[in-house]
Amino acid sequence: MSSQERTWKTIESGPHTYEEALHPVVRKNYGKWKYHEIPKPGVLKHVAESGDTIWTVRAGTPRQDTIDKVRQLCDVADKYSDGFLRFTVRNNVEFLTPNGENVEPMIAELESLGFPVGGTGMCVSAVSHTQGWLHCDIPATDASGVVKSMMDTVYNEFKDMQMPNKVRLSTSCCSINCGGQADIAVVVKHTRPPRINHEHLVKTCELPKAVARCPVAAIRPTVVDGKKSLMVDEAKCICCGACFGACPAMEINHPEHSKFAVWVGGKNSNARSKPSTMSLVAHNLPNNPPRWPEVTEVVGRILTAYKAGGRPWERIGEWINRIGWKRFFEETGLQFDDNMIDSYRHARTTFNQSAHIRF
Repeated sequence: MSSQERTWKTIESGPHTYEEALHPVVRKNYGKWKYHEIPKPGVLKHVAESGDTIWTVRAGTPRQDTIDKVRQLCDVADKYSDGFLRFTVRNNVEFLTPNGENVEPMIAELESLGFPVGGTGMCVSAVSHTQGWLHCDIPATDASGVVKSMMDTVYNEFKDMQMPNKVRLSTSCCSINCGGQADIAVVVKHTRPPRINHEHLVKTCELPKAVARCPVAAIRPTVVDGKKSLMVDEAKCICCGACFGACPAMEINHPEHSKFAVWVGGKNSNARSKPSTMSLVAHNLPNNPPRWPEVTEVVGRILTAYKAGGRPWERIGEWINRIGWKRFFEETGLQFDDNMIDSYRHARTTFNQSAHIRF
């Protein structure tokens, strides 16, 4: 029996190539830029080898954007940037246009809609942060709410370029730190191991899944009242909260025992100095929604001291390395304690507490 002639075409699933979303000027000159400059805060000007010019206007957004907000942004793009816009990893929105005369009216309209224009050059950037209560399955608090509170206090620093260098911020709603390395990072941490509801656990949780979720093998099978259940080795538990996502019966959130910590000095780039990880400078700050004043106060102290004492182009970690930790704590007024010592010498037990097999 002969097969029927194929009259249809396979359409590949998955995302479209990013090139389709690029402005035509960007696509034409991709990788062939001669130079760029920042004429004013929130505005970038790129000049290509071909002589083409593209202007970028960057504005901050609430991140959790409603449909109405997205439509407002799309209307601005249709009006001033040929319908092209893009979101950055820090939840800013950028409009690209080859027409320099569109820049000022675009800025005026964005500001009138409540979108502050800034985030370029030597400023305090918008925050790279995790999902918080909106989406994450193990948050100790709402990262997005903390971001709103922090950015309200550094609004002018976002719009101006008066810092020694770019200050990148991040927040994470648990100690897994999905927000990543940053100049200043706010990380929420649980301070007690999970409390297990054995009655609910056997009905709602897959025991092997919960055991596998623990990064330090602190969860073990046990028997409670004649039924299979789980137990936590509290000496090994690092209170990360990962188990709660796999098993809601292992409750770890608590308004008093979920605390904030502030870390500084993280850096991803190789510019001027090598990449670096963050160091703890404040912890056990209360989880105090909806404005988290204790957290914003600590961040404000660090920014004030850095702005006053940092040299041009010096990132926060580089500034600290130059003046030393003793002077950093003096300048910021933060309290140092032995929990902040981060040299891991003589910590063999910490190194070995892992689910990985070693030979």
